[in-house]
Amino acid sequence: MSQSQTNVNDDVSQIYEEVSDWHVNTGDQKVVAKRIKGRFRLRKWLGMSVWLIFFLGPYIRWNGHQAVLFDIPNRQFNFFHLTIYPQDIWMLSLTLLFFAILLAAVTSIAGRVFCGYFCFQTVWTDIYTFIETKLEGDSPQKAMKFKKAPWSFDKLARVVTKHSLWIAIALITGISFAAWFTDAYQLWPEIFSLQAPLPVWISMAVFGVFTYVFAGFMREQVCFWLCPYARLQGVMYDQDTVLPAYDAERGEPRGKLKKGQLEDETKGSCIDCKVCVAVCPTGIDIRKGQQEGCITCGMCIDACDSIMDKTNQPRGLIRYASYKELHHDKNVLAMYKRPRVIIYSLILLTALSGIIYGFFTLSPTEFQVIHDRQPLYVRLSDGGIQNKYTLKLLNKTKEPIDVRYDVEGLEGATLHGMGDKITVQPGKVVPVTALVRVPDDKVQKGLVPIQFKAVVLNNSAISTSYESMFMAPE
Repeated sequence: MSQSQTNVNDDVSQIYEEVSDWHVNTGDQKVVAKRIKGRFRLRKWLGMSVWLIFFLGPYIRWNGHQAVLFDIPNRQFNFFHLTIYPQDIWMLSLTLLFFAILLAAVTSIAGRVFCGYFCFQTVWTDIYTFIETKLEGDSPQKAMKFKKAPWSFDKLARVVTKHSLWIAIALITGISFAAWFTDAYQLWPEIFSLQAPLPVWISMAVFGVFTYVFAGFMREQVCFWLCPYARLQGVMYDQDTVLPAYDAERGEPRGKLKKGQLEDETKGSCIDCKVCVAVCPTGIDIRKGQQEGCITCGMCIDACDSIMDKTNQPRGLIRYASYKELHHDKNVLAMYKRPRVIIYSLILLTALSGIIYGFFTLSPTEFQVIHDRQPLYVRLSDGGIQNKYTLKLLNKTKEPIDVRYDVEGLEGATLHGMGDKITVQPGKVVPVTALVRVPDDKVQKGLVPIQFKAVVLNNSAISTSYESMFMAPE
């Protein structure tokens, strides 16, 4: 039985070796992908719709303010009722780690799903080519015919319309990016009145030019030659990774069907129609095996399934499948048993737990006490000991707060050098110099714990404290 299994695997491997031929499009030909309906095209549209958040997110209001705002000048990130400051940068680090590992985990399970359905370059290229195919033709033949046609008013109108829409999308992309960093409703009047800040114009220029060039002209060449993720994907795959694949054992030998003929027992299921190549946004032939240009979008599966339906054959000649599945390997690992998936899941769970903990424990204030080191202490004329501190309170709320400082934990300690009340504006830090004095008869030798309290007079619920040390001679 094992010998038979070995022979089957050898025969299958030979079949796949015969159809393997890695071709990389170096830009010598323009890819005009045919658009076809199917379940993976629908999923692609649903994935692409996530980018509506990029365009519409800045216009959501919360309590009269922009719900999500990266306020760089004031060094704060407003997320609905939460305000995150540089002191909470660890939460941002965990968030970036979460998405980075999520990207690697998804890739190890199902290939370049991000590239096929969510990537900026893929999405904008798809929109640009959609406009182009509607105006100039939805196949390489129609596009070439349009290109070679003599100039006329109709051709000029179509070309101008295409590039006008491309430029408009590019500019809106730049404006949308800038809207996350300033008030979105105020941004548009500033742009039209030419009063927008310099960073806004830089954003429009950079995003406008790169979007127009990358999505309009370079397209799949960005994936081939500029994107580092295309180079990294190979190390994230293993033999259990599920990818769009051509079942060469079933499809070969391929051959075209004659008119009126629906079945030929001497040939495989592939009728060599090349529709799978025509719909590929990067122009590869999936029948030649897994290639660098495959972005795991599944368009070739939709195309092949439509042909199988027309020729009364079962679907799945091109399908999502792992290397082991195609080669009849019995050692297929369940997803929960794969080491990579386990490690990635643990990291994701840890990062997510940290993010959730951070959101639930995010303090509305940040209190810090710094002990003055020069000198460590001062002996007063009455024999008492004085320590000097700098108190810093960050107000993370949206309203001014009135603070009164006090000291506890050390018998006889009193606070000097500040008024009864200090007002701290939203997003601001007010450093205050505080002198803590202990009379001679209450002084304890060495280091003694001491607690500073910041009592918020107009909102006692957000009062806070800080543990420090009082220094006296040994």
